[in-house]
Amino acid sequence: MTLLHILDLLSTFVFALVGARVAADKGLDYGGIAFIAAIASVSGGTLRNLFLGTRPIWIIDPWVITSVILAVILTLVFRRVTHIGKTLLIMDTFGLAVATMSGVQLAREMNTTWFAAILLGLITAVTGGLLRDVLCQVEPVLLHRETIGTSSLAGAATFVALLQCNVAGNLAAILGGAVVVATRIISIQFDLHLPKLRNSD
Repeated sequence: MTLLHILDLLSTFVFALVGARVAADKGLDYGGIAFIAAIASVSGGTLRNLFLGTRPIWIIDPWVITSVILAVILTLVFRRVTHIGKTLLIMDTFGLAVATMSGVQLAREMNTTWFAAILLGLITAVTGGLLRDVLCQVEPVLLHRETIGTSSLAGAATFVALLQCNVAGNLAAILGGAVVVATRIISIQFDLHLPKLRNSD
C-alpha cells in the first residue's frame, strides 16, 4: 500500500465521518446521512482525478467505499447528535491536510505543472466540504470563515516548493500537512479571516 493510497483512505474516512455528523445534526434520515458522507468524502478526489484524466479511485478500490460505510456505521451507532465540536474540528483539519497532500502528490506523479499541482491539492481538499454544506443547507464554511481554502493553499504551495528543492517526498508531505494544520488552528484560535467586502451605505 503506497503513501498516496493511505492518504486517500485516511482523508476519505475523516471527511465521511464529519459529513455524516453534519447530516445527523440537520436531522437527515439514514439514507441522507450515508449520501452526505459519500459526497463529502469522495467528491474532491473524484473531481481531481477527472481533471487528471484518470478513473475516480472509488470505482476501482473497494477500501474507499469501506471507509465511507465504516464512518456511517460509527455515526449511526453513536447516535447522540451533537454539534460539531473540537474533536470533529480537529479531525476535519487533519482530513484537510491529508487530502491536500494527496491531491498534490498525485498531480506531481502525473507530471503536471507546479501551479496545477497546487490547485488540484486545493480542489481535492475543499470540494467535499463545500458540497456537504450546500446540500445540508448550512452556510459553507469554505466561503466565510476559518480560512480553510487559505490553509490548504499554503500547505499545497509548501509541498510543491519543497519538492522543487529536492526534499524527500514523505518529508515534504509531512511539512506541507503541518502548514495546513498550523494555518487553520492559528486562524481559529485568533479568529483570523480574509478581508471581506463591506457594503457602503
